[in-house]
Amino acid sequence: METPTYVERGKMKALFLAGGMGTRLRPLTDKIPKPMVPIMNKPLLERSMENLKKCGINQIVISTCYKSQYIEKYFGDGSKFGLKIEYIREDTPLGTGGAIKNTGHLFDDTFLVFNADILCNMDFMELVKFHKSKLAAVTIAVTRVSNPSAYGVIEYDKNGYALSFTEKPKADEIKSDYINAGVYVLEPEVLGEIPNDRPVSVEREIFPLLLRKGHKVAVYNGCSYWMDIGTPEKYLQTHEDIMAGDCRLSGVRFNSLGVIKGSQSAINITAVITGPVYIGDRVKIGAYAKVGPNAVIGDDVRIHAGGSVSNSILWNNADIGSLAEMDGMVAASNFKIQCGTIPHDNTLTSKINIKSDGKALGKELMLGARL
Repeated sequence: METPTYVERGKMKALFLAGGMGTRLRPLTDKIPKPMVPIMNKPLLERSMENLKKCGINQIVISTCYKSQYIEKYFGDGSKFGLKIEYIREDTPLGTGGAIKNTGHLFDDTFLVFNADILCNMDFMELVKFHKSKLAAVTIAVTRVSNPSAYGVIEYDKNGYALSFTEKPKADEIKSDYINAGVYVLEPEVLGEIPNDRPVSVEREIFPLLLRKGHKVAVYNGCSYWMDIGTPEKYLQTHEDIMAGDCRLSGVRFNSLGVIKGSQSAINITAVITGPVYIGDRVKIGAYAKVGPNAVIGDDVRIHAGGSVSNSILWNNADIGSLAEMDGMVAASNFKIQCGTIPHDNTLTSKINIKSDGKALGKELMLGARL
């Protein structure tokens, strides 16, 4: 019998860097931190933890800053999720490297690091095995993109070791279409290379420094799906990819009609549901309403008689009035619309009640974009 791996023995810890403000995802992140934005009705951070748990990793450290109370209140000590969670809160943003340094006292052996705003499909046990086989100080997971100019580009050799790093290169500087995927395996020795008590970028400062000092930096190309959920468009694209089967989530399985239906949800017999559709718990869908395709309906949502929701994501407690039509929208929690149509090409960031004449009244948070 083979000796259990480090991950299989349950000793591996994972650090999530969850302190960012999510500026590019506003207004969805005006009231909650970006890692708590729902992906198929569960926080992005929970989805990432589920992927880790599936690979045998259940010890989690979360570095927080912006609206940290939402993360800590939701996850607690992790016990209800089958995890052990510790928190380190930053008073001011320290950057990726500073956040890693700030949590360093919690790691005395090989550990994983994740940017908390990404969703990926990756075998983390294989990633750690690869890292160990390369005897590296750091292993960086990479993914391939068509336009790497907005990311950190990594050039590496045929043996899987990094040669250079270029952050957001100009067109004539691009040497590779593989980018930093925001997933790392680190050895504790790396912590000694990160300065104390100031913001530090691990991508711009520490990784190049390690190369200059002769440390081995390995590159792992084993990511089957990857998305940086940094903008509303990418948030929408992620859901489209999930419903198309391009991104796998633990526990998300559509039936033969392309529908997932939560508990205690009531759908009128005359309503039309066209998959793929995700319907949360305690949802009420009225007579002659139309839902789908490509719709995600959160918990405790009400879609009244004749309402229509397609190519859209509704967060919890949304209320869609009679004859209201939503197409290509993301509606935040507690959004309400009385009746009428919201144009699919508008972005609305205040509380609204739409009447059939198109006039807006009141206040609510809502974002509209194409799905």
